[in-house]
Amino acid sequence: ILNYDIMARFRRRTCIILLLFILFICSIMMALKTLRPDRAGFGDPFGLGLLPELQQRTVLLDSKQNVLNRAQADTVTRVSNLHSVAVNTMKASMSPVKKLEEELSSPNYNFHIFYYTWYGNPQFDGKYIHWNHPLLPHWDPKIANNYPKGRHNPPEDIGANFYPELGSYSSKDPTVIEAHMKQMRSASTGVIVLSWYPPGMADENGEPTDDLVPVVLDYAHKYNLKVTFHIEPYKDRDDRSMYHNVKYIIDRYGSHPAFYRHKTSTGRLLPMFYVYDSYVTIPEIWANLLTVSGSQSIRNTPYDALFIALLVEERHKHDIHRSGFDGMYTYFATNGFSYGSSHHNWASLKAFCDSNNLMFIPSVGPGYIDTSIRPWNNHNTRNRVNGKYYETAFSAALLVRPEIISITSFNEWHEGTQIEKAVPKRTGQVVYLDYKPHKPNVYLELTQKWSEKYRKEQEQWLM
Repeated sequence: ILNYDIMARFRRRTCIILLLFILFICSIMMALKTLRPDRAGFGDPFGLGLLPELQQRTVLLDSKQNVLNRAQADTVTRVSNLHSVAVNTMKASMSPVKKLEEELSSPNYNFHIFYYTWYGNPQFDGKYIHWNHPLLPHWDPKIANNYPKGRHNPPEDIGANFYPELGSYSSKDPTVIEAHMKQMRSASTGVIVLSWYPPGMADENGEPTDDLVPVVLDYAHKYNLKVTFHIEPYKDRDDRSMYHNVKYIIDRYGSHPAFYRHKTSTGRLLPMFYVYDSYVTIPEIWANLLTVSGSQSIRNTPYDALFIALLVEERHKHDIHRSGFDGMYTYFATNGFSYGSSHHNWASLKAFCDSNNLMFIPSVGPGYIDTSIRPWNNHNTRNRVNGKYYETAFSAALLVRPEIISITSFNEWHEGTQIEKAVPKRTGQVVYLDYKPHKPNVYLELTQKWSEKYRKEQEQWLM
């Protein structure tokens, strides 16, 4: 019994000692746990830094981990920075486009507007071009003697009755081209009808401008506009030269996304060419080019297109049909000046075109005044009447339900048909006309208004 008691006490003591030892060890471990650094991640070997033989390895591991962490942080930072730059770059490039789409009306590809790139100034061209237009003499010497001679002296004295907001600009100035595109887009026009002479050729007061076509196309594309060509009456224009020049235009510019193609009633997509002063060439010459049996026929070739002739006199409509043209336009912004430009004749011209499978494209304009270059031509002036003349022309055009309406013009300043922004200006003895009491952009706004009206009415015509 004594031995049993002794053994029992020994076991109790041993258990107590073991229990105390275990509690001691646990308390030490708990104390060590509280000393573990906050940065230790899940799965880090607990307390390795407290063991001398492993301390150096731990330092190396921590050092490597820090390097990796920094490298990862740097990589993330670089990627983040690159992404920010990319996003900012995209925002910088997209913001103007997005803003543009929000601010400007959608383009109306059934509104075509005549555009001229023949202006120059010393900064871009070494001299003034067209702004210094000469005063043209009357063909009757007796009348001509009653009017001044000479030429204009820019920048204060220019060959126009109005003064552009952009001043006596150069058509080569990229900022001017872009400003023009933005104005035309704000007016809800869709197709620029670009005045064009073959390479190396120009009007008698200008310089060659074909080298500007790529720039115009690029800026037009930026503003979602299209470009077609207004072929001017260059020297020796005939069926052969026209064939070569149409081929040149299509080969050189036809692949550009801004190059205009018109969808015909048969579903074909064809380029379109307006041909100014087409009546100067006899129908037989045009028929060589524009009829299937013609000796220089362009029909059913890769260079086939829609050719639109200028109608001035009533008899021209029969010549146009016989020549093989696809349609006619009236160009002049002077109601009553010619048969074609007289609003009351548009209904009969449209009826003639409909019965002969031709397009009728009436030309509307805000007014007309060219006395700055033809001082004897005051009787053909058409007052703008604060925009009422322009709206009357649009109203007359919509009455005949045309497939396309053309606008004379965006910037033919010499003849005062421009809708480009103009500002009041007085220099010495010259007082320029202006758009007051309206703002400089009033004719752009009126164009946009009628573009929307045309769209709505066209939906009714097609129903």
